[in-house]
Amino acid sequence: MFSDFIDFTIKSIIFILPSYIANGAPVISSKIFIRRHPIDMGKVFIDHKRIFGDGKTYEGFIIGLITGTLTGLFLETFSYHTVEGAFILSLGTLLGDLIGSFIKRRIGIKRGQKAPFLDQLTFLYFALFLYYFFYDAIEVNIIIFLSIITPILHRFTNYVAYKLKLKEYPW
Repeated sequence: MFSDFIDFTIKSIIFILPSYIANGAPVISSKIFIRRHPIDMGKVFIDHKRIFGDGKTYEGFIIGLITGTLTGLFLETFSYHTVEGAFILSLGTLLGDLIGSFIKRRIGIKRGQKAPFLDQLTFLYFALFLYYFFYDAIEVNIIIFLSIITPILHRFTNYVAYKLKLKEYPW
């Protein structure tokens, strides 16, 4: 029974790994590129607030998409994933993260401020939605498990990134 849970946990993490990598990789773009280009180009929405903010850049989006897809390519060599599935998960992750930033700006949460569950789950649910819509079905128990584990892992990895001076805030 315990070994079944371990197998399920490993299967779930391997499935979502391209998404996790795509979500975390844009932080590195700030260390690689001196000059970055915000996706919203500094424009404001009808509420006179930035659409996404300076933290969402073309460079970060591209790095996230590439690293998530390459993760799938690596996993595909062991028959654990597909490049196509990884690409869709990565794209969904990055689009979901943009949607999360859009919502945060609308409700007055500034860049770097905490937004519990919005930061941790918007990218996940959008990635899962795109994967299901364009690629394949996902077991409900995997969705439930990932909904529980992702906020915990997100908090932990952000804290590590903060300690490594890759992020300005530990959340």
